[in-house]
Amino acid sequence: MLAPKDFVEDRSAMERAWPLEEALAYTRWIATSHYENFHVVSFLLPKRLHQDFYNVYAFCRWADDLGDEIGDTAESLRLLSWWRAELHRCFNGAATHPVFVALGPTARKYNLPRDPFDDLITAFEHDQRVTRYQNWEEVFAYCRNSANPVGRLVLGLCGYNDAKRYALSDATCTALQLANFWQDVSVDLEKDRVYLPLDVLAKHGVSVDDVYARRFTPAFASAMQEVCGVARELFEKGLALPPMLDRRLALDITLFSRGGLRILDKIASQGYDVLSARPRISKSERVALLLKTLVQFTFARVAA
Repeated sequence: MLAPKDFVEDRSAMERAWPLEEALAYTRWIATSHYENFHVVSFLLPKRLHQDFYNVYAFCRWADDLGDEIGDTAESLRLLSWWRAELHRCFNGAATHPVFVALGPTARKYNLPRDPFDDLITAFEHDQRVTRYQNWEEVFAYCRNSANPVGRLVLGLCGYNDAKRYALSDATCTALQLANFWQDVSVDLEKDRVYLPLDVLAKHGVSVDDVYARRFTPAFASAMQEVCGVARELFEKGLALPPMLDRRLALDITLFSRGGLRILDKIASQGYDVLSARPRISKSERVALLLKTLVQFTFARVAA
């Protein structure tokens, strides 16, 4: 099995025909072997949905790697354009790449629209061209393509496609994206990316040069406190979604939200200094979150 970067450099992999069973095995491998994966497909989700989640995740993983793992902006943009063309071939019933051979039946079974997949590619293209965000409007516009489509696809796989649930999912997904941004400020600097709104930094007397120099000051802490507050408000808005979902999916969404809130708590507990140390949630803390959520859901069920 080949990761995306190696796959696109292997002529035999790119040109061979992929039977459905081999394509399904490939997306399953991509989803379950990637280093960032903690719970790509939660054990809380019905087993019947696992392969379909693998297929959607593999698409996202490939798009992400074509954007961030190639090492050359022009080549990443070329490959992302090719990936979009392959997506369109898939929705036209002419898939050849293993990810799309696997994804096609999933998209048809759940009537998934093409737009969320297109939007995700747009976000990865955007990352190749834009490294600064002037204000919240620009940050939220990015999240609409980079994060919100994922939540809508998950809802679609679970049989939900209404505007009210979409809006609450968007709040949760944007909050998760923001929490990831604020957790990874120092990591993103290495990619020459600053997702902190520049007008918020300026309001608190912080320049981009200060951020790059990793100068932690009370002014930077104040700016971080403000942006974390915005993410927290979105998480709180999105907490109205789980009661509107199947219990198993609701538990999953709640865990993701609480994980994101825990990241914000971690940032606060280290005085909002994300320049010298990246906040992390340990495995023991993840287990504690899971147990706490399971207990609360169990008591809620008994009470009901």
